[in-house]
Amino acid sequence: MKLVSVILLLLAPLLISCQQLILPVDCSEIHNNDNSRPSGVYTIYPIGATSAVQVYCDMGSQGGRWTVFQRRMDGTVNFYRGWDQYKTGFGIAAGEYWLGLESLYHLTQRKRYELLVDMEDFEGNKVFARYSSFSIDAESSGYTLHVSGFTDGGAGDALSYQNGQKFSTFDKDQDSSPTNCARSYLGGFWYNDCHYTNPNGVYRWGFDSTLFAVGVEWRPWKGLNYSLKVISMKIHPLV
Repeated sequence: MKLVSVILLLLAPLLISCQQLILPVDCSEIHNNDNSRPSGVYTIYPIGATSAVQVYCDMGSQGGRWTVFQRRMDGTVNFYRGWDQYKTGFGIAAGEYWLGLESLYHLTQRKRYELLVDMEDFEGNKVFARYSSFSIDAESSGYTLHVSGFTDGGAGDALSYQNGQKFSTFDKDQDSSPTNCARSYLGGFWYNDCHYTNPNGVYRWGFDSTLFAVGVEWRPWKGLNYSLKVISMKIHPLV
């Protein structure tokens, strides 16, 4: 028994190290451990062993390995939420969800990421926008957005207009400038006076001019009165 105890004691650091190795930070690490893994829901650990969260991993689009942090697809999840919920996350990874600003911040501090935004309208048309650099600051700096290096996949560039903005929600509007938007109807996002994109807005079915600029929009592609059917925002590390 004493010999077994000694062996276990000697192996303890190695066992702990192995445990740490199997806690993936993002979907790219899941793919790197087993490149046969299909797209689907997986558990990642953005902040360490106690930070387990479920995400949807897109293993197929444009090289795969994408960690999805935002997804709209059917309007089943309410995105009109306050600051605390946008900070910690909500929804379900198998459907519509928001990963959480705190997890997203820690991810983008650990590695250099690029961003892919996939979109689909109600007529079945699909486009994307890709950015070679994406990160956000800490909560103490308002989770300020940093995005650059646009590549057009038919959607046009909407997000650069909102670069450098702090994150805002209905209960924590950090932009004191005048606005042309119906701000009380918006979901949480990085707004600049108004917006060129509003992925977390009210889920509506295509064109709807009843209320201006409150839907799930990407202005350069469909304007501010067309609400998209599907939009997802996802990141993977730069090689």
